[in-house]
Amino acid sequence: MMLLDITPPISPRLQVWPGDTPPSRELLRDMHRGDPFTLSTLHATVHLGAHADAPSHYGVDAPTIDECSLEPYLGPCQVLHVNVPRRSCITPNMLSAAVQAPRLLLATGTYPDPERLQTDFAALAPELVEHLHRQGVKLIGIDTPSIDLFDSKDLPSHRQCLKYGMAILEGLMLKDVPEGLYELIALPLKLVDFDASPVRAVLRPLAKQS
Repeated sequence: MMLLDITPPISPRLQVWPGDTPPSRELLRDMHRGDPFTLSTLHATVHLGAHADAPSHYGVDAPTIDECSLEPYLGPCQVLHVNVPRRSCITPNMLSAAVQAPRLLLATGTYPDPERLQTDFAALAPELVEHLHRQGVKLIGIDTPSIDLFDSKDLPSHRQCLKYGMAILEGLMLKDVPEGLYELIALPLKLVDFDASPVRAVLRPLAKQS
């Protein structure tokens, strides 16, 4: 079984949103120091690398990540590469092919290195979210830190996803993934009352990719 790992490695070099908590490891026990076992504590934002946003991240009294159904994060999906300028939004006419699956992952190529903070990445236009909702899409994923532009204040695409009940994955690694149909596996942790969760996002091809 071939799996494509689309999750960036988590280390202190991984960049997070400015002002958020970068990942760090506190070593509590270490067999190299003579302890009988090794034990670590992880300190980090829940918006870490590849992650699932909960509606509570952008909606008052909206569901937290533990209240979200797992169904959107597992099943058939489509990967599309989009030719989009930096610091601009993807519109429906930029899609390179017809939507063929209820989960859509968009590769913009505008955030190629998760260990280097870039603020000019591309994002989703709110009208694209509405268009995809009409196409039956239940989850949108992207290879940038956010589905909204870095300097966005009102998060219009997040709010469109809230309106239509669409799940969000951000921070994916998609540059080496061919366009096509896959099975997505990207389950969030059951973090009670949290606004997001890291995921180990992988793809399994549903058919031979060209």
